[in-house]
Formats: sequence, C-alpha cells, structure tokens
Amino acid sequence: MNLTAEQSRSLRTELDALRQEYAAKVGARDAEYIRTIRSVARISRIAGRLLLHFSLEPISWGAGVVALGTYKVLENMEIGHNVLHGQYDFMRDPSLSSATYEWDMVGTAKSWKRAHNATHHVFTNVIGRDRDFGYNAFRFSDEVPWKPIHLLQPLVSPLSGLFFEYSIGAYDLGLLDALGPQPSEGGKRRPRREVVRDVWAFARKAARKGFVEYVFYPALAGPLAVKVLAGNVLANALRNGWAYAVIYCGHLTERTATFREEDVAGEDRAGWYVRQVSGSSNFETGQLGHILSGHLGFQIEHHLFPNIPAWRYPAMAPRVRAICERHGIPYATGSLASQFASAMRRLVRFAIPGRPARRPSATAAFAGAA
Repeated sequence: MNLTAEQSRSLRTELDALRQEYAAKVGARDAEYIRTIRSVARISRIAGRLLLHFSLEPISWGAGVVALGTYKVLENMEIGHNVLHGQYDFMRDPSLSSATYEWDMVGTAKSWKRAHNATHHVFTNVIGRDRDFGYNAFRFSDEVPWKPIHLLQPLVSPLSGLFFEYSIGAYDLGLLDALGPQPSEGGKRRPRREVVRDVWAFARKAARKGFVEYVFYPALAGPLAVKVLAGNVLANALRNGWAYAVIYCGHLTERTATFREEDVAGEDRAGWYVRQVSGSSNFETGQLGHILSGHLGFQIEHHLFPNIPAWRYPAMAPRVRAICERHGIPYATGSLASQFASAMRRLVRFAIPGRPARRPSATAAFAGAA
C-alpha cells in the first residue's frame, strides 16, 4: 500500500493540525484532572492499607485488596506512565514532572524512559531496534529467528504477567537482550558500566519495595501478618496482570504491523505517522476501564501524540479514525476481550517454527511519497 505525494502531505497536515489544536488546549483543566486522579489514588491507597490491616473477615479484606490494587493501577497507568511521557510538564510541579517523577513499581523511571520513550516511541515495531516488540523475550514476528525456547512462550508469557513489573524492569535494563534478535548497527548494546549502574539502582529499588510490601507492612499487623502479606501480593498481582493485558492489547494483536530497518530508511513525518497507526491497536471499554488503563485503550492516539494528556484521547480518536479512513490507513480496534484474544493467538502462532502467512503491514513506501 502506498500513499501518493499529495496523500502524504494531506495526512501530515491533518494530523499536525489536530496535534496543534489539542496542544493549545492544554492547561488548567488538565492540571485539575491529574490532581483529581492523584487524590483518588491516594484515598484508595489509604483505604486499602487500612482494610487489609484491620479486616477480620473476607469481605472487608477483599475490599482492601481491590482498593490497594486500584491505587497501584492508577499510579502506574494513568499517573506514572503519562507523567513520564511529559504530559504534565507544563504544570511545573516537581511531583508531576517527567524529570523527577519516580513511580511505584520496581523498575526505575530513568531506565523506563530510555527504553520506552527514547526507543520504542521512535523505532516502533522495527525489528532489531524496538525491544518493546515482544520485550525481546517472545517471538511475535516471522522476522525474528525462531529458537526452541519460543515453544514455551504460550505458557511463560501469561505467567510473566503476574510478575510484570519485574519483567518490564529486566527488559528496560537490557537483561533480556540475549533472548531476542540481535540489535542492528544503529542499535548497539549499551556500555557494560552503564548497565551495571542501572542494574544496581533496580536492585536497590526492588529490595526496598519488597521489604516495605512483604516485611514491614505485614510485621505491623503482628499475628495477622499473613493476611496483610497475602493482600499485598494479590494487589500487586492485580496491577501486574492488568498492565500485561493492556500492553499486549495495544502492541501485539494480529493486526499490528512490524517493520525492517530498510522499511523506515528515509522516513518522513507522514511515514512515521503511518507506522504509529499500523504498529498499534486500540481497544474499546467503558470510561472507568480507560482511566484504569491510562487511556491506553487509545494506543494509536497515544503513539501519534504521546505528549498530549491522555484523558483527551477519547475526543481525539474519532477524528484520527476519520483521517485514517480518508487516507486508506487501517485503524485497528475492537473490544478488550477480542484484542487480548488476538494477542494470545499471535503469541501461540509464532511460538512454533516456520513462516506463518505475513500479516498486512505498512512499509516505508509511505515515506517515499514525501
């Protein structure tokens, strides 16, 4: 599929105009929104901790697990992820600045920003450059050489969802690089000293958080330590499992395209726009589901406009979809359940050797129409 020079210019003009329109709206309403979400998250955290500690029966204990899990989901998805993209830097609030924010998960913000913001959002789905595609541990494309270990991915990948914060932390540090495709010349491995420094920061943070969650809080409950420990474990598992599902739905469905280095050579802004749309998938859910997912049900809009506050994506999405339809660019969306099922089918399909039929994909032909 190719865009003519006129279509390429039109696409770039329309999406640039949409970005500028919403960038001009950023201000007091966005600040009020994120502060409200942060207040709700804090209340949920306090309620969860109190219920887990003072509950004497299963119902209030279960409510504590849900409340604490909700805090962790909001803090990581709607607050942490979006803050670290710089969506709220305009507020000049150090507690909501991408430069100083540290989120409530074991991976450090510094490592995540390097791996996610500076690599994944630039080289989206480019095999050998974007380690986010399969997190270098799993095979989701016939461009990735098959290894016997991939036979285990239908089992290992869902299990990794229960420990997703650790999996992502290891990926951010490059500890899973040996499992995936070798980096291209433009994606050389990081200096060992830098990796060691980041691993040490990760280990310290993981140890500190593990002590607080699994030793300190349970110890405060005395003879009821076991129920607090179990509650903290389940709350973290809820957050991890939800994050796993959301991220897989946005990045790894059967309709998301992959690219090679040569596909993006000479890519212009219109080509980059096309790659972001083709390499992402949306999912449909209710307003609460979108808030809890950090509005990553609008993964396409997020990849097009990562610096625009995510709560504005629902208003932008119909216009993005209309622009894509006018230019003949596939816009992948579906229910949360169907998109997750699609990602799991792809996980199973590429676990076995051979070359499955190639999915429809966009290439640098779009860029060549500049």
